[in-house]
Amino acid sequence: MSYVPSTPEQRQEMLRAVGVSDYKELYRDVPADMLLTKPLNLPEGKSELETVRIMTEIAEKNTVFPTILRGAGAYDHYIPAVVRSIPAKEEFLTAYTPYQAEMSQGVLQSIFEYQTMICEITGMDVANASVYDGATASAEAAAMCRDRKRRVTLISGAAHPDVISTVRTYCYGTGDELRIVPAKDGKTDLAALKEMLGDDIASFIGQQPTFYGQFEPAEKIAALVHEAGAMYVMNCNPIALGIMKTPRAFGADVAVGEGQPLGLPMGFGGPYLGFMATTTKYMRKLPGRIVGQTVDSEGERAYVLALQAREQHIRREKASSNICSNEALCALTAAVYLSVMGPDGLAEAARQSMAKAHYLADALTAIPGVSLVYDGPYFHEFVTTLPDKEKVLAALQDAGILGGLPIDEGVLWCATEKVSKADLDRAVEIVKEVLA
Repeated sequence: MSYVPSTPEQRQEMLRAVGVSDYKELYRDVPADMLLTKPLNLPEGKSELETVRIMTEIAEKNTVFPTILRGAGAYDHYIPAVVRSIPAKEEFLTAYTPYQAEMSQGVLQSIFEYQTMICEITGMDVANASVYDGATASAEAAAMCRDRKRRVTLISGAAHPDVISTVRTYCYGTGDELRIVPAKDGKTDLAALKEMLGDDIASFIGQQPTFYGQFEPAEKIAALVHEAGAMYVMNCNPIALGIMKTPRAFGADVAVGEGQPLGLPMGFGGPYLGFMATTTKYMRKLPGRIVGQTVDSEGERAYVLALQAREQHIRREKASSNICSNEALCALTAAVYLSVMGPDGLAEAARQSMAKAHYLADALTAIPGVSLVYDGPYFHEFVTTLPDKEKVLAALQDAGILGGLPIDEGVLWCATEKVSKADLDRAVEIVKEVLA
């Protein structure tokens, strides 16, 4: 069987045109021991029905929790049905990276709308077409903030551990230094930050809210960082942006974050998207693709790729960034989610998440032996002490509840708008029973 859409006669005609008689002659420069001379050791093909049965059997090994009280970077928010259906349309699902911009008006418009919405929730002037994930976005932001004299990046010890690891990996690859500012009370230690800022510091990366759910004193951080001549990168939760001040209003120069809460299912960690936005001042340092709106020769609205000649397909190893994918389908999903939710819906999701997290925290800390580790204001995540935490989390799991994430400081809990009061009360009762 052949999957080549041409006849044997047509292939022979093409071979004669290039001066060979057999397709094997096309590979004459390949060592003989590298050529496949017998069929691959693969099982026989399966029918569609057999394949579905096999995949269903594999999928049944997964544990799907009806109630999730864990976040730590991936959040179980409600996804409206239309947010799932629109990106699944064939014209979106099969769209490819728009290298020939004039032929990709639909894709470019979807990216333009996404970028516009990211600018609206961050307060920034320009956003790119997204990067791989939120951790990568932080690493790319660190790279865009460096210059010849300032090569050192500071990052808060209260940021997500995976974000810290990713930025460290990127710094290692470029030969630059990453220094971690200690955390204190679940937030950045401002005294330590002030002491560590110097003439060699390019930027400080902070997370809002922090990995522990705490709100940072972002305006104070911005003042300290700018006073030292460095740039402030804020890695923020996009749902929290529904109710808190924008990164721009806090004084951030670059806003980055993980876009997964914007309509993307948890999906074993991907595929996700990282969003990046900045002010006009730093627009030309922003990596990735940026879509702009203009008019064509007839005065009609048109979309174009802008500010992307410096990228890896032109400058290769000299490029300041080697981001290639624009995560267009994930970006489209986020744009659909933001369109469907609107400002009021996004704010409501944020308010409910925050209210339910505080309700859960109050109920848990009413149990003897359970207390909040940090006293500061928090969004929808918090850390508690928890005696016998392995036993408690196992009991919750047996009841179909994914409990908080065990960390060194205790257990990191999370609540979103998706969990009901009944779900929270049931979880608390189980904790009470185990600790009794």
